[in-house]
Amino acid sequence: MTSPFLRNRQRKLATLSGQASAPRKPIAPDAKTEAGQEYATLKVRLDDQLRQLQDTASHEARIPMKAQFAKGYAAWVRGVIEADQPVQDEILMTCFVWAIDCGFYEDAVEMGAFAIRHDLAMPERYSRSVACFLREDVAEIELQKPGTVSLELLAQIDELTTQADMPDPARAKLHKALGRAWRTKADAFDASDENAPAGGEAAFVTVALGQLKRAFELDKNAGVKKDIDQLERRLAKLQAAGSDGAGGQQ
Repeated sequence: MTSPFLRNRQRKLATLSGQASAPRKPIAPDAKTEAGQEYATLKVRLDDQLRQLQDTASHEARIPMKAQFAKGYAAWVRGVIEADQPVQDEILMTCFVWAIDCGFYEDAVEMGAFAIRHDLAMPERYSRSVACFLREDVAEIELQKPGTVSLELLAQIDELTTQADMPDPARAKLHKALGRAWRTKADAFDASDENAPAGGEAAFVTVALGQLKRAFELDKNAGVKKDIDQLERRLAKLQAAGSDGAGGQQ
């Protein structure tokens, strides 16, 4: 277990590693500096842990290992983010991946936002960009287990990655996840809720439809046609019921 003193030291050195980086293309901390030396020491540990994970065949068994390993880099990662400077840091980027794998989605979004803001690259063992990795993997998790990721966080990821270049099917997955999340919100609509939207249930259904249709535009094989058909029928009924109600009040 890392001591509080060492965690504080790592956090301060990580902050310095970011401040010392050139404002051009992100680079790793300078090995000649104290911060760079600390980074190199942590990187040796990381490489050993990555080998341990590689030697573990069970995906399920790797999850708690990643969660435990990540704790040892928390102070360093916090320091890098607080410095808010472009530094190509494989420790942070690996912890970003582990956060998604372990279900720490808010942490993953914070690290992903930092990496996107400073145009950091994923470690060489990955072929996708940071934005694509964040968008596609979190969407896939939500699609496999609905309700795992909050609607608010899905929307935040969409905003973070909307301008990034990536394959259309990868982009479509988040729109699909958002559409189904909004449909769930429509299913739980309570007209007595003081925070209910002015458009009522139909407002949620309309947003869900928009997201699902965008998914279909991007990927005809997104698997959303049935969702769209069902929601279009649902919206038509809601609009008809609303028109009947309005007519009765005249």
